[in-house]
Amino acid sequence: MNKVTKINKAVFPVAGLGTRFLPATKAQPKEMLPIVDKPLIQYAVEEAYAAGIRHMIFVTGRNKRAIEDHFDTAYELESELEASNKDELLRAVRAMHPDDMDCSYVRQPRSLGLGHAVLCAQPLVGNEPFAVLLADDLMCGEDDGPSVLTQMVDVFQEIPTSLLAVQEVPLDHVQRYGIVAGKPAGDRILKVDRMVEKPKPQDAPSRMGVAGRYILTPGVFEHIRNNPRGAGGEIQLTDGIAKLMATEGVHAYQYWGKRYDCGSKQGFLEATVELALKHAEVGPGFQEYLRTLSTRA
Repeated sequence: MNKVTKINKAVFPVAGLGTRFLPATKAQPKEMLPIVDKPLIQYAVEEAYAAGIRHMIFVTGRNKRAIEDHFDTAYELESELEASNKDELLRAVRAMHPDDMDCSYVRQPRSLGLGHAVLCAQPLVGNEPFAVLLADDLMCGEDDGPSVLTQMVDVFQEIPTSLLAVQEVPLDHVQRYGIVAGKPAGDRILKVDRMVEKPKPQDAPSRMGVAGRYILTPGVFEHIRNNPRGAGGEIQLTDGIAKLMATEGVHAYQYWGKRYDCGSKQGFLEATVELALKHAEVGPGFQEYLRTLSTRA
């Protein structure tokens, strides 16, 4: 097993069609939908950057050019902002791609599942551990504490095996998640001995659902490649991780923080409201507006 514990690269699978948000996603990537004033993908990239990662790898598909443009330099825009003395906006635009951050892009030619998307990144990842972040899951650390991925990077330095972010979910929601079970291996850590993808409530081995953050060792690539297609004819990441358990071991970490399922309209609206209330510019005024709504009810 690779003993390197420094996580240098993050993979963002962003090739999905975003059908749950049609017609809004007909001509733009779902990852570019904004929460207040930043698109979902930027929240995920900022989380990876805060965790010390400097190489961002985007697994894209057709009609995803807006993501590449978002993290590219916009010379005309920057020149206009600079000439207009809009320094705060200029800093915000330049902060999207710090000088020490590299972005790479690789195409997923067919929609064959999350496992296949991760496999597409192998030539850029190489033989080292890496993070996977699903931009649909907007993750916030607890009370402005460390981000979820930062917490996981710290755990990985102590336990250098593949690591899954998990949260306890209601029993009637287990069908929406990959569910793990295992034995305690530290504070909020499980050594996983069983994984089930979207089980029925009566078949679930626990209520620990996998959220959209992973740290994976490069050994997972071989298992993904050699696995037969799973549910829906797709190449499942969960299946590859399950095979990895037999050779390297896999751990799960119950993170501190909150996850917003922005792949659903309900979760997207919850994230918009809660992050707007915390926003330095619009928070106070938005809170007053919400109070006026409650008095009308």
